[in-house]
Amino acid sequence: MLSLNNITSEAGSRNKSKRLGRGNGSGKGTYCGRWLNWQNCRAGGGMGPWFEWGQTPLFRRMPKLKGFSNVNFTTKYSIVNVSDLDALAKSGVTEITKEVLLSSLLVRNKNYKIKVLGDGEITSKITLKVDKVTASAQEKIKNAWGSVELV
Repeated sequence: MLSLNNITSEAGSRNKSKRLGRGNGSGKGTYCGRWLNWQNCRAGGGMGPWFEWGQTPLFRRMPKLKGFSNVNFTTKYSIVNVSDLDALAKSGVTEITKEVLLSSLLVRNKNYKIKVLGDGEITSKITLKVDKVTASAQEKIKNAWGSVELV
């Protein structure tokens, strides 16, 4: 019959507590496993988690940053060169928009705006509809009888 005086826990489910300071024969007498006089032998002693054993601490290695930079709200651009547009125009595309650049994999991120740089040459006539164009790129497209529209 089950009663309060014969209830026991499962074998191995409970650990015995470490009995400190019960004589040297117990194995944890005299200093109780805390050594002699050191920082860690007292209650509440020891080093904090930031202590790096004499190495220059992380907070002293970091630069003192001044000011504020709100990186999350900067305008991010995907870069396309004029030479890339020329290769696209030679494949038969005359009107180049963000959707065309995404489908041709010249631009990978649909959330970024498009900026055209003037690296390379263009010989085909195109209509370009993007967010930003450099002056040299705009001049090269106009010289090839193309047009640029800023969206």
